[in-house]
Amino acid sequence: MSLTFEYKVRDQSGSLVEGQLEGDSMALVVRKLREMGYMPISVTPKSNVNLRTEIKIPGITDRVKLKEVAVITRQLSTMVDSGLSVVRSLGILGGQVENKELARILLAVRLDVEHGSALSVACAQHPKVFSELFCTLVHAGEVGGNLDEVLGNLATTIEKQANLNRTIRSAMTYPAVVLSVMVVIFTAMILFIVPVFQNLFKSLGGQLPLPTQVLIDVSKIISSPWVLVIIAVIIGGIYGLRKWIATDEGRVKWDRLMLRPPIFGPLFHKVALARVTSTLASLMSSGVPILESLDICADTAGNRTVGDVLRQAKDGVREGRPLADPLREHEDVIPSLVVQMIEVGEQTGALDSMLNKVAEFYDQEVESTVNNMTALLEPLLTVVMGAGVGTMVICLYLPMFSYIKLVH
Repeated sequence: MSLTFEYKVRDQSGSLVEGQLEGDSMALVVRKLREMGYMPISVTPKSNVNLRTEIKIPGITDRVKLKEVAVITRQLSTMVDSGLSVVRSLGILGGQVENKELARILLAVRLDVEHGSALSVACAQHPKVFSELFCTLVHAGEVGGNLDEVLGNLATTIEKQANLNRTIRSAMTYPAVVLSVMVVIFTAMILFIVPVFQNLFKSLGGQLPLPTQVLIDVSKIISSPWVLVIIAVIIGGIYGLRKWIATDEGRVKWDRLMLRPPIFGPLFHKVALARVTSTLASLMSSGVPILESLDICADTAGNRTVGDVLRQAKDGVREGRPLADPLREHEDVIPSLVVQMIEVGEQTGALDSMLNKVAEFYDQEVESTVNNMTALLEPLLTVVMGAGVGTMVICLYLPMFSYIKLVH
């Protein structure tokens, strides 16, 4: 089991460097620091029993947000453009970011770069933070000698992806919150209010109307142990669905299905097109070969159906055909607008510029669709919630008209 050691070292310029490093023993850590060109001053094991030890919740405290990656990429671009070395820039960024996990990763990348690794190779060691697109573009910038410019374009691309993700989350949050409130209200009424009326109806006797009897039967089912069976079946079904989606066949069918619903289908389709065109534009403008660019776009499309079309288009491009030709055969997935813009871009030699225009168009379409959807869902869900509560109240008070006579 590897341990974490805190160290203080001097680099080749004599500057003091502090950090943490994992290793099986102190001797191995000291040896590794010497191999990296440092002069160790102190190496001490990090204590696990410490009142100041932070509680880390997996997936929450260790998570690095896409927006944070966009910010450090933009700052790194500015620093490199100002003449600072990559190592110095990474050191400054690692010392000023608030996310400690991101600071740790930046320090690790800095150490790898100091040890002789390329920045793209060092970033590739942390795939949860730096995607394949990130590493590929950085590598293109290193090869082309325009790393600052590529990092600036990359920051713009990541910012667009972050904004797109935020737009989608905002579209899903409101319906989810309202539906959750509806479930809580209905469950509370069925569990606590309906039994009171049930006892009242039972004491008065008489025949209950059908809607009231159905509501009471539902209350009995929810209050009985059978509800645990129903919940277990629902959880098992969700788990089975997730496992099926994780398979290759399941992912293909699920992603194809996600493009069909009347409201959310077009939204998911536009999101995938915006992501693909923006990514392809960044790759093309950075000098990444078209075949490699299509591969990366297929993996980052977020929808397997769109990704498979791009892989088929890659085969056509490998045969010497223009990119627009194989895409034209799948206009149900890649709209004619996108195909025409790509064709014009190929003919004029401005493919990256045309793709950027298409990406901006679909970004605006996604934002407009989300705004319209939210404006439509707000009154609709309010009416549905009011109608549901009103129906339950009517079902409860419906027998009271006849029971008033029995009371008299």
